[in-house]
Amino acid sequence: METLKFKTNINCAGCIKAVTPHLEKAEGIKHWEVDTANPAKILTVDAEGISAETIEQVVKKAGFEIAPL
Repeated sequence: METLKFKTNINCAGCIKAVTPHLEKAEGIKHWEVDTANPAKILTVDAEGISAETIEQVVKKAGFEIAPL
């Protein structure tokens, strides 16, 4: 399992609620959390068998910006 970190614009409870079904549906994401207190709104993902690019696509599909750190 690897831990991946991304800069996002997921910045509030409503945003987390919107992205949750997309991230929880993606196979290979074991755990995820967003640090909304951090100015870069860091998304941390514990992943196994899913690429960073796929996670980026999932978050973009949910309507948010994302970039690898």
